[in-house]
Amino acid sequence: MILYLLKRLAVLAASIAAAGVAVFAFMALLPGDPAEVALGVNATPEAVAALRTQFGTDRPAAAQFLDWFGGLAGGDFGVSYVTSSPVGPQIGDRLGVTAVLVLGGMAVALLIAVPLGTFAAVHHRNPLGAAISAASQAGIAVPAFLAGILLVYVFAVKAQALPSGGYVPLADDPAEWLRGLVLPWLSLGLVQGAVLTRYVRSAVLDVMREDYLRTARAKGRGALGALWRHGLRNASVPVVTVLGLQLATLLVGAVVVERVFVIPGLGDLLLNGVAARDLLLVQGVVMVLVAAVLLINFVVDVTYHLLDPRLR
Repeated sequence: MILYLLKRLAVLAASIAAAGVAVFAFMALLPGDPAEVALGVNATPEAVAALRTQFGTDRPAAAQFLDWFGGLAGGDFGVSYVTSSPVGPQIGDRLGVTAVLVLGGMAVALLIAVPLGTFAAVHHRNPLGAAISAASQAGIAVPAFLAGILLVYVFAVKAQALPSGGYVPLADDPAEWLRGLVLPWLSLGLVQGAVLTRYVRSAVLDVMREDYLRTARAKGRGALGALWRHGLRNASVPVVTVLGLQLATLLVGAVVVERVFVIPGLGDLLLNGVAARDLLLVQGVVMVLVAAVLLINFVVDVTYHLLDPRLR
């Protein structure tokens, strides 16, 4: 297991390095000069050249990449071309907000998918089990931002039970912080919960057909008891893989949901950077999101080996 972990860490490091090259190359291909954008259209060539020297964009691309990527290891993302403020602290402040949003959405998805998916599998021949399966299929077609708008209409506009948007830091008011995140969590979690319900149902159905589960039931255990004692761990192996993919999907979905609910997370920072053409800020945010997806895949691989002894 230790050897496998070391190999996966090496693959993770190589993947992050390759992702850094890809992100830097993509941003370098975008049209526009950061110095010209910062100074405006009326800037003189001398002023543009001086600002390029200050930004370091007059150096070779390889030198710029090594300087930027080398700084990432120490949390130095450079200085914004537009605001002249360090990029790292801006990303750090927003990263915690997005992490809470994504993890809360995934918790909602799990709370929905595990019991409903298991119930739909155990009672797949009953009308209620079929209804749950049909509802999850319909939920897959609903985008997260549309779910958010509908939730705002129902709970904020009509019922006036929850705020329609805005973000209050946890340290300022824990109750308002929680109330402000309920709808964003639901908008992310309901859609992903519908997707995950289908996979949980399929995985549990596969396990229920296995011989060892029939043997457990022949020894006197009920369907749910045998499934709980012998089946859920095996059923969780494919679900964990899908869970990792869904976490990556939630990171992307959070970009839109943060706009809908006016939450100051990474998605909001990314869109503001794009609007202001702050390329170094956009480059840093994209790199953080890509690294987060790679880290999620690494954790999923390790968890997969821990759950399935045959892989060890």
